[in-house]
Amino acid sequence: MEIRYRLKHRGPDWSGLYQHGDNYLAHQRLAIVDPDSGDQPLFNQDKSIVATVNGAIYNHEELKKLLPDHKFRTGSDCEVIPHLYEQYGDGLVNMLDGMFSFVLLDTSDNTFFAARDAIGITSLYIGWGLDGTVYISSELKALHEDTEHFECFPPGHLYSSKSGGFKRWYNPTWFSETVPSTPYDPLALRQALENFPIRAFDMALEPRFAISARLIRKYILQAVVKRLMTDVPFGVLLSGGLDSSLVASITARHFAGTKAAKLCEPQLHSFCIGQEGSPDLKAAREVANFLGTLHHEFHFTVQDGIDAITDVIYHVETYDVTTIRASTPMFLMARKIQSLGMKMLISGEGADEVFGGYLYFHKAPNKEEFHRETCRKIKALHQYDCLRANKASSAWGLEARVPFLDKEFINVAMDIDPEWKMIKLEQGRIEKWILRKAFDDEKRPYLPKHILYRQKEQFSDGVGYNWIDGLKSHAAEQVTDKMMQNADHIFPHNTPPSKEEYYYRMIFEKHFPQNSAVLTVPGGASVACSTAKAIEWDAEWSSNLDPSGRAALGVHLSAYEKRVAAAVNPGVIDNLEVSAPEVAIKG
Repeated sequence: MEIRYRLKHRGPDWSGLYQHGDNYLAHQRLAIVDPDSGDQPLFNQDKSIVATVNGAIYNHEELKKLLPDHKFRTGSDCEVIPHLYEQYGDGLVNMLDGMFSFVLLDTSDNTFFAARDAIGITSLYIGWGLDGTVYISSELKALHEDTEHFECFPPGHLYSSKSGGFKRWYNPTWFSETVPSTPYDPLALRQALENFPIRAFDMALEPRFAISARLIRKYILQAVVKRLMTDVPFGVLLSGGLDSSLVASITARHFAGTKAAKLCEPQLHSFCIGQEGSPDLKAAREVANFLGTLHHEFHFTVQDGIDAITDVIYHVETYDVTTIRASTPMFLMARKIQSLGMKMLISGEGADEVFGGYLYFHKAPNKEEFHRETCRKIKALHQYDCLRANKASSAWGLEARVPFLDKEFINVAMDIDPEWKMIKLEQGRIEKWILRKAFDDEKRPYLPKHILYRQKEQFSDGVGYNWIDGLKSHAAEQVTDKMMQNADHIFPHNTPPSKEEYYYRMIFEKHFPQNSAVLTVPGGASVACSTAKAIEWDAEWSSNLDPSGRAALGVHLSAYEKRVAAAVNPGVIDNLEVSAPEVAIKG
């Protein structure tokens, strides 16, 4: 019971507990689909199979049609899981379209298995006690005092008590990092694309890209619309950047007439946070006006953020610098959103990893390295942006849904020849150009043109440049030079190279002192959110290590402004000034 209450913030609506022999299933429910009768644990028809689930199964209605002889007790989207297990065993995991972490107990033979979604959108950990007990939980705080060893439950895997080990169930082509090169066949895709007529700009492009762009557009639309499955009020997170603005635009366009719209009358709600005068606040306000959303703008100061750092680290369970920088404003915003009666949010995480949208991708030496880096970034999302989005929102009883990490969409986007994702400024192609062009609709614009082509701004930068600078100054006051001299002795694993990182590490280890907890957090050098491998792309980056987008070597030059203009108005390319190749873009 005590362990369950450590996670009450994640599910404040209902507490469920089930015992069978020495097996216990506990659940804290955040009621989004079928709030009246969908309490957990969930059962199959004869109650021999029991499940606790965190997440959302978007295709549950279609899956129920495969089980015509089964009777369901609730309208919960997750109830389909124990029924599917009865029919398909652990093969059910491949059938699910959604985000999920679950534990399922088969009382007929006293065995269990657990699974986590393909990318790791929902958080999950597993631990082992000295007495042989296996613990599985959505957060570390339910494990760290009771287990001898615990670790991250790997995304796209299942764990079975029968085998006593993990098995990867998610095996997409891109996972091997093989570089795709096969051109798309228009005839093979025509049926899938028939609802999207060819427009003028499509015909002007190389055919392979035209098909890919329109296919991407189709799958993003589908990914957003399926995530409107809700019986409670919801809204969209709108930073004013490309990704969140596109998601907000698609949501607004397909919002009218849906069940979700009736819950949010009179209009769709959008939310943004930043410091006074920050780039995100201005851009988000403009997008909200363009889309006609009921916009909520929250302000915070550096001191507000600093005061929340200890709570942020406790809830997000990391000492990673960029995650804490970005989680803090999101944590503050989630508290405000929850107070307005919202329970679910649509957010824009994932596009930068899939399309190579971070500014350091400007230095990718070739398409092979570009593609491999996107693969590495997607595989690590569960330790960074997914962890932030899930836990910063769950801290206040909110669920974040991320359309860009839709399984079908990722498979399509990662099958594109990466040559088309490469940033080629001399051709007017900025970061995520293929995504921007897919939604560049002159007749019925999704976004204002300058927002559609707005330069990438990392969330922790976009909320206000003083935020990161203020954090560094505060950390410098808390950590002395003498402390830094002994850092490798105090913290031999992932030794903090800066005072800011040392400061976060101290707080983390006060909350989670076990060595297992330390090992759940990734380490390694980074520039502008790069992996350690990508630092090899530029020799000067090794002396400028910081995950902020502003750490990418170079500055916002006027020449780059012209390059953006060239991407929006291809006619100016002939007069484009191209600066020296060693100059990258500074976010």
